[in-house]
Amino acid sequence: MILAEKIVELRKKNGWSQEELAEKLEVSRQSISKWESAQSVPDMGRVLRLSELFGVTTDALLKDEISLAERDDSLPDLPAFRTVGMEEANAFLRVRESDARRISLGVLLCILSPVLLILCTGAQATGIAAMREGQAVGIGLVALFLLVGGAVALFVTCSVRSARYEYLEKEPIETLYGVDGMVRERRERFQPVYVRQLTVGIVLCVVSVIPLFAALIAGGEESFLMAAAVAALLALVSAGVLLIVRCSVVRGSFQMLLEEGDYSREAKEERRRYATLSSVYWLTVTAGYLAWSFLTGSWDRTWIVWPVAAVAYGAVFGIVKALRQKSR
Repeated sequence: MILAEKIVELRKKNGWSQEELAEKLEVSRQSISKWESAQSVPDMGRVLRLSELFGVTTDALLKDEISLAERDDSLPDLPAFRTVGMEEANAFLRVRESDARRISLGVLLCILSPVLLILCTGAQATGIAAMREGQAVGIGLVALFLLVGGAVALFVTCSVRSARYEYLEKEPIETLYGVDGMVRERRERFQPVYVRQLTVGIVLCVVSVIPLFAALIAGGEESFLMAAAVAALLALVSAGVLLIVRCSVVRGSFQMLLEEGDYSREAKEERRRYATLSSVYWLTVTAGYLAWSFLTGSWDRTWIVWPVAAVAYGAVFGIVKALRQKSR
């Protein structure tokens, strides 16, 4: 019995249609049809996945002289690792490189979103612009929501494009021959870019307070100069964060495929345990940020919520882990 016939038999034995099997393998129905009609054969990564789905050995699938024999139930259960082939790995890296640009741009738009509101209200308050307070606030809020809307569109687009690769963040994987070496080589080539962008990004965030100090030295506490200084601060921070996020997303894609750092198997299991708590934490932070910002109108100050929340995140989860270990 050839591979095509075995796929048909095992698919029907499990009661799956071609569409259902295609969905489980993340391929098109046409691919399944071609495999079953012997017009093409699956690559080794798909063969391993078929073996896992059908519960048979790869030898039973590939060797014509071996009959379909289910795995011996007496054997210990092995961890169900997803396999990643060269084609899948390259496709993932291309998507993440594109996502890095989109996500970093979205973050930049979010940070810059209140700039026009700050400038308009500052210009109106000091008499530089001949407009009513309501007009200044209205113009600023329209710009704010347009920028935030654009950022949300970028985030949603990235989420949809990357949905098929979510397992790399959450599940243990096994890379096929050549993938590990390819990823390490690309990471080595990217390392100088990562160091350069990370360094420049951090420096921009650190020096972003200089415009504020300059405005204070110039005696601009009550003038439009202070509003301009805050706008300059946000512009520098947004540029720095853009660089940090962009290089971190790309570096993270290498770590996902190599299961290193934040994407090691231990880290994946830890995130799975604390996923609900993490979601509640960031939803609470977001709600608090928006409430504070809209109630006070102090968009030039409320951004401090995010760095404080990021630092507090590590402290909160450190305490939770310590309490969990103590209770064991």
